[in-house]
Amino acid sequence: MTETAGFFRAWLKNPMRVAAIAPSSSTLAKLITSEISHDTGPVIELGPGTGAFTRALIARGVRQEDLALVEFGSEFAAALELHYPRARMLQMDAARLRTIDIFGGRPAGAVVSGLPLLSMPPRKVMAILTGAFRKMTPDGAFYQFTYGPRCPVPRRLLDHLGLEAVRIGGTLANLPPAAVYRIRRRH
Repeated sequence: MTETAGFFRAWLKNPMRVAAIAPSSSTLAKLITSEISHDTGPVIELGPGTGAFTRALIARGVRQEDLALVEFGSEFAAALELHYPRARMLQMDAARLRTIDIFGGRPAGAVVSGLPLLSMPPRKVMAILTGAFRKMTPDGAFYQFTYGPRCPVPRRLLDHLGLEAVRIGGTLANLPPAAVYRIRRRH
């Protein structure tokens, strides 16, 4: 309950940055991490918030040492650092991802995003995706959830970046209901 109250306070402070009134459900967390395992390699999580996806990633076998948590909000970053001391905590804007070295040059196998892409300008979404794909292996995947009826990355932006999106599932057991997309480089 404290986690939900803290999340709601963060939403009240900045609804465009948080973009949801409640943390992601465990059902959504299981769905967005369903294709990830310890074999995936390092994982970058964008906008981990209260850590719902972080917990699911660890449950799927991803070691804390193989997690980079990129969180802009200081209220969430402090709690994440406390709960996941062996993960790499980066308090920063995810649009700056391409400018930093995360895993000592090792590429990530996946990026899991809790960012509210629908409320961001296309230029910022492009910077986030460009940075994420520069940090991943060639076959790495970017997992994004949305409350909208289609992929939150517009088709023209996917085409421009040479990416393709596939809906991997949805859940009504989330407030609001959500869908998950896997975004990859086109082959």
